[in-house]
Amino acid sequence: MENTVKLCFIAPLFLLLGILPLAFAGHDYSQALSKSILFFEAQRSGYLPRNQRVQWRGNSGLNDGKPSGVDLTGGYYDAGDNVKFGLPMAFTVTMMSWSIIEYGGQMAASGELSHAMDAIKWGTDYLIKAHPQPNVLYGEVGDGNTDHYCWQRPEDMTTSRAAYRIDPSNPGSDLAAETAAAMAAASIVFRRYNSAYSNELLNHAYQLFEFADKYRGKYDSSITVAQKYYRSVSGYADELLWAAAWLYKATNNQFYLNYLGNNGDALGGTGWAMTEFGWDVKYAGVQTLVAKFLMQGKGGRYTGEFQQYQQKAEAFMCSCMGKGNQNVQRTPGGLIFRQRWNNMQFVTSASFLLTVYSDYLASAGKSLKCASGYVSPSEMLSFAKSQVDYILGDNPRATSYMVGYGNNYPRQVHHRGSSIVSIKVDPSFVSCRGGYATWFSRKASDPNVLTGAIVGGPDAYDNFADQRDNYEQTEPATYNNAPILGVLARLHGGQGVYNQLLPVAQPKPVPHPKLTPTPASSSNPITVEQRMTDSWLNHGRTYHRYSTIVTNKSDKTVKNLKISISKLYGPLWGLTKFGDSYTFPAWTNSLPAGKSIEFVYIHSASPANVLVSSYTFA
Repeated sequence: MENTVKLCFIAPLFLLLGILPLAFAGHDYSQALSKSILFFEAQRSGYLPRNQRVQWRGNSGLNDGKPSGVDLTGGYYDAGDNVKFGLPMAFTVTMMSWSIIEYGGQMAASGELSHAMDAIKWGTDYLIKAHPQPNVLYGEVGDGNTDHYCWQRPEDMTTSRAAYRIDPSNPGSDLAAETAAAMAAASIVFRRYNSAYSNELLNHAYQLFEFADKYRGKYDSSITVAQKYYRSVSGYADELLWAAAWLYKATNNQFYLNYLGNNGDALGGTGWAMTEFGWDVKYAGVQTLVAKFLMQGKGGRYTGEFQQYQQKAEAFMCSCMGKGNQNVQRTPGGLIFRQRWNNMQFVTSASFLLTVYSDYLASAGKSLKCASGYVSPSEMLSFAKSQVDYILGDNPRATSYMVGYGNNYPRQVHHRGSSIVSIKVDPSFVSCRGGYATWFSRKASDPNVLTGAIVGGPDAYDNFADQRDNYEQTEPATYNNAPILGVLARLHGGQGVYNQLLPVAQPKPVPHPKLTPTPASSSNPITVEQRMTDSWLNHGRTYHRYSTIVTNKSDKTVKNLKISISKLYGPLWGLTKFGDSYTFPAWTNSLPAGKSIEFVYIHSASPANVLVSSYTFA
């Protein structure tokens, strides 16, 4: 990034069982998804792995952290330079993780899930290294000023690789909280595939959130070299809420839900109606996540507060579509336009939020209420699709703003590595200023195609100049690509039944709940009681939400609980799958005497058969 990049978009989040009658055609979204993930391999720092697919890159930054006595190799260069900025890197990881959480199934169908998970892990492995102590976090390696003075490929860097950190004496709540959010979100991604790694990420997230909340301050007041490039304009209040929301999503720990409910007003979550979302401003993302919790029926005593979060989330959606009281500007060709410098970051993040929220509304059988009237979920998704199609070439210039996709894409990208011949082709050293003279000033295509990179994009009138020195328009960034992963996966999936989350904003009491109790006895001290808590009609089918409470009626603590569930035809929350049965949720491993656990599930059938198949007493 060549200067201060301001903010980015995002919107609310929810879905279940939304069938959207859109004909996704005209672009190869699977190919675009593959390429957009490949871009992250070109941004890698450190020792490259054996399965590295971007072959023109080599190892770089191998001494990062050594002067500070810490290993900071790895991670990502943020854009076209060779600095590792912690705030946008953590946000990139959070958004890649969110993309998989929502649309991992569609990524798997495209054969890209493992590549996307590798991209996340490359980031989280570095973030773990950057957090060597509970209250210490390294937030930058390299110096933007000296780095921008040079034009060198990463493999030849002679610029400063100083490491900058935050600690209790030099706080950075925004940086620590965003990193906590990234760790928590990624822990969800890896839970099914690598539980030990998932738990490690979660432990870092716990510590980072506590650090961020206890020692409050803006990170760029402590890491002042970041101010020119990634200044924290919004402060840290939004990141504290953002991290709490992700920690609640990852753990179901009531502490984090309470934090959101108790601090929504003081930290701005219920007050700010935003028209942007991104690496700096997280409010629309927080509001989207809280809207999800509300729609899951988890509002409880905070229902009123969470409704205010949701109202602000929906205001963001309406503004993006030009149907609110304060609408986002668009170019004549229809592209969301926020600023001339790397505007595309706002487009991809807004498209992501519109996509997930359209799916949530479709699942609930609801529409978005805007100042200009109601907007259907399919209309929201269609608008998000139009933004992606613009990026891929459906625009007045017929230019693809994803490098390597289509026939007409940027050839002179503002990117050191792609614009200089690969070290594997010509190992001759490229000096600091020599790179400017020899490579930066060349009026020719880049020797290395930066496949999948989404560049800054056109101006407010759809104009674009494919010139290397036009960094406002031709520089790519990791946080441009991260949100679009999920959207491309969703669009490639096309029509179908999507089962994201619970579909109701406010569960209505059922007059005659259906109960299926298992009586307690000396031989069966554990009871199971099921209750239908809501029903709704969606696309001609009636769906039911069932709450199931398992109670330990004995005077001993139950361990190793196994629950057998048959005739279950929908999603289930609150238990952990264990082979062909279920066991305790992730946040506990026992059930004390007299205590209960609750889980819920949804399907369009009678209650499932729930049976306690085995357990032991502690």
